[in-house]
Amino acid sequence: MREGTKMDRQTVFDYIKRKYGTEPEYPWRKNPDHAVFRHKDNGKWFALEAGISGDKVGAPDAEYVDVINLKVADRFFRDMIIREEGIMPAFHMNKLHWISVRLDGTVFEKRVFDLIDMSFLATASAKKKEKFRPPKEWIIPANPKYFDIVKAFDETDTIDWKQGAGIKKGDTVFMYVAAPVSAVLYKCRVLETDIPYEHENKYITIKALMRIRLLKRYAPDRFTFETLKEEYGIYAVRGPRGIPNSLSAALRK
Repeated sequence: MREGTKMDRQTVFDYIKRKYGTEPEYPWRKNPDHAVFRHKDNGKWFALEAGISGDKVGAPDAEYVDVINLKVADRFFRDMIIREEGIMPAFHMNKLHWISVRLDGTVFEKRVFDLIDMSFLATASAKKKEKFRPPKEWIIPANPKYFDIVKAFDETDTIDWKQGAGIKKGDTVFMYVAAPVSAVLYKCRVLETDIPYEHENKYITIKALMRIRLLKRYAPDRFTFETLKEEYGIYAVRGPRGIPNSLSAALRK
């Protein structure tokens, strides 16, 4: 059986309630079955479910078809999505930023859920976007003058480290060990954040820790500072920073 052949409005309602804790609202007297889902903090809609005449949503043999309207922030991505069967410019909404997705089994269940998640993020507040964002990759510095990270990872695979701004549980951090090493040596997964800790001296101030686990080691001559600079355009690692896609791909090999 194809994934998604049992897709219907109740499956959508159950998914949104389970993942986001949001119940449908029914704001229209003329259309009492049309359901809106909105963010609790900013009040913005992220989904509108409605029964639409089949001939208006590409299903002329059906009297009515349940559809869900979802927001797509990226116009280029939106233009790609509406080429898929069962997805079209939104009915009764801004067609440049919203799409209608049929809930009759034409679009696979996982695809519908992914598009709901995309719409949720596209309409979320900045704080909520950070909370629900996908895992990210970072380079963070480690200065051996202040902490012997090489010795630490020789003794254990899990350590506590100064938490960097924006880093959250599930992210990947690549540890750049400063001079005299001057190279990326470790790939780690963030297991926990916001561990209470306060420390301050003339070199460093720490207000919280994150727990990281070693996943992979790199040879000291592989991702040197010169390589980062010449091949990937990274000229300094003074604090947590994102990495270009080309470097991400090389580090995953």
